[in-house]
Amino acid sequence: DWDDIPPSSALEEISEEEAVRIIGEPLLPLQSTTLRDYVDHSETLAKLVHLGVDLSQVEKRQKAGQLLLTLDFEKDIRKILLFLKDVGVEDNQLGPFLTKNPYILGEDLEALETRVAYLKSKKFRKSEIAQMVSRAPYLLLFSVERLDNRLGFFKNELGLSVKKTKDLVIRLPRLLTGKLEPVKENLQVCQIELGFQRSEIQQIVYKTPKILTASKKRLKQTFDYLHNIMGIPHHMLTRFPQVFNSKLLRIRERHMFLAFLGRAQYDPAQPSYISLDQLVSLPDEVFCTEIAKASIQDFENFLKTL
Repeated sequence: DWDDIPPSSALEEISEEEAVRIIGEPLLPLQSTTLRDYVDHSETLAKLVHLGVDLSQVEKRQKAGQLLLTLDFEKDIRKILLFLKDVGVEDNQLGPFLTKNPYILGEDLEALETRVAYLKSKKFRKSEIAQMVSRAPYLLLFSVERLDNRLGFFKNELGLSVKKTKDLVIRLPRLLTGKLEPVKENLQVCQIELGFQRSEIQQIVYKTPKILTASKKRLKQTFDYLHNIMGIPHHMLTRFPQVFNSKLLRIRERHMFLAFLGRAQYDPAQPSYISLDQLVSLPDEVFCTEIAKASIQDFENFLKTL
């Protein structure tokens, strides 16, 4: 899975030299490589630990440790915490949130407020913004221009309405924070290599946004099996795109079991039709009794023969 990339500006709050100078103050243990050793000397770090910030995770993030050592809790951090609570980050989520995105503590409060105001101006509700910020912690590090470009990209590239574009990013907010290259590549794969029409891709992505960030290799392998081995046409895959989120092994085992029983019928015009949704989403027991009309023991015995 691709990581959200913090924007470089958040990392440039403090130069290496400045950081070294600050860390070099006599009060602090000089030889230390971990933030933990500074907690006794730093009220700021002690308070962050109390909030539930995991310093061992923070120090793995580039320059985040040095940033925290330069901040004053009362002067710099308190206002950001109040801002985050106002945005809708729950008290018990502040620690985990700052563990993932300590850089926000070095951001300009006004800039953060402007970004939230922008999202509100685009008619995102308060609860939706809270959900997006919680699920994509780097979201508020990005400028209004970038957020605007991103929303524009998904709207135009997929030909979605404003409302559907909003709905898409509310459900998968990391579309606004991650890199665009993999997304563009996946759209190309769907169109050129898998042969979906633009209108089909629009429906697929809207129903299953994760397809935009899935591994290209997995997309191709799953499609190949569904389309070329099981004979599922494009329009059926468009109706049940969640099948692309399933493990190929699961699809293959269940399809082969149904084929072995003579029940692998995926054509809706036939009376014994099995939908792709039933094929992948039901638990084994239900799949066996209701779909395969067999016992779970039969299924397990069959899998041993593969």
